[in-house]
Amino acid sequence: MCRHLGWLGAPRSVASLMLDPPQGLLVQSYAPRRQKHGLMNADGWGAGFFDGSGVPRRWRSDKPLWGDASFASVAPVLSSGCVVTAVRSATIGMPIEPSASAPFTDGRWLLSHNGVVDRAILPLTAAAESAVDSAVLAAMIFARGMDMLGDTIVEVAALDPNARLNILAANGSRMVATTWGDTLSMLRQPDGVVLASEPYDDDPGWSDIPDRHLVTVTGADVELTPLKGSV
Repeated sequence: MCRHLGWLGAPRSVASLMLDPPQGLLVQSYAPRRQKHGLMNADGWGAGFFDGSGVPRRWRSDKPLWGDASFASVAPVLSSGCVVTAVRSATIGMPIEPSASAPFTDGRWLLSHNGVVDRAILPLTAAAESAVDSAVLAAMIFARGMDMLGDTIVEVAALDPNARLNILAANGSRMVATTWGDTLSMLRQPDGVVLASEPYDDDPGWSDIPDRHLVTVTGADVELTPLKGSV
């Protein structure tokens, strides 16, 4: 299991979203408050953001986030209006390597998967960045298109009833997410929207997204759509 966070809005530093909050991903890497599966997320991390020309950039590692002084020194000056970040707790039997850490990309989108899925039910593809289940699932989602995300999640869940399929993805101007088997919270602020596996502080503005929903954020607009099988 993992924890992830996305931001869409006015430019913010990666540190302000990932490292500085009192219960941010840095703290969630060793003491998550709402994680249902696993005790910590020490098997890697990733920070993805879009530069001024709309190109996705990433910094990924297979080490615990708390031990990376180089990233901590640079993160305050990495600024973007669209950010996808994650800390990883590796599924048993999956490799621990930088390419296994989210976010994954197809050159247009950044995507993180919080959960687990049986790789045997996913199509094999050379486009996957790693052999881990999350990377293979990401490649499948990219191939089918983000407009099909809800349908793809429902189909994968039907093939693997034990799958947990919380997805968080963004392309610089749009952010989408699913809840299927784990938590996701939202914080709407005057200059943007945060989606996160769990709140990074005790702001009363946080709201929980119901399970088995698709979330679409475009500008200041947020739309929640029940996924098939949610009722």
